[in-house]
Amino acid sequence: MKKVKEGDGHLLKKYRIWNIFTHSLFHIEITNDTDGKITNYAIRSRYFAEEPSVDLYRKGRHVAFSKLPAAFPVDNGVIEITNSSSGINRIHYITDQEGAFTIYPDKRSIRGFRMWVHKRFPKISSFIGGMAVVILLISIALSVPQLMETISEIPWVSENIGTFVSPITLSVWTYFWIGIAAALAGTERTLMLRSHWLIDIEMGSSLGGD
Repeated sequence: MKKVKEGDGHLLKKYRIWNIFTHSLFHIEITNDTDGKITNYAIRSRYFAEEPSVDLYRKGRHVAFSKLPAAFPVDNGVIEITNSSSGINRIHYITDQEGAFTIYPDKRSIRGFRMWVHKRFPKISSFIGGMAVVILLISIALSVPQLMETISEIPWVSENIGTFVSPITLSVWTYFWIGIAAALAGTERTLMLRSHWLIDIEMGSSLGGD
């Protein structure tokens, strides 16, 4: 909470279709235990930021911002936001009684559309999620032998341990499309705010490759 800074008071703009390329937006309505008033809070996360951060809006006005991970004090509790190399992977409202409530994405956003599919077509959603995990597993299974071969080419390793030749040889284009599929699978899980170690491993290897 020491990272939380006071906002500048600007108004939150309505989420438009073209904003899917710039930022994500989440909403939650919190009822105050003291006076029973309902207050709308919104959390905005910009993409491609040099330093991951989020903005908090209360009744449509900017009241605070913080670097990630973040914890914003709000009515009757705190909004906690965590992230990984793939983006925000958890955003919950934790009450003073330690109850946890999910904060939902704006219905016009990509996350909102994915959540709509999950609620409207749960079986299809489960299939998509399962396929995403399978693709991530396949990607990692193909990447590990290549990584071992690369490490074994280091002079000290080859002289003291030996060399390793990957039994799997694929074309550059095949690895390229596998990487694209893995990135899409990781994005799908991130859209559902599903934190998974497979995503972090895949994103980490991709960043390292770049």
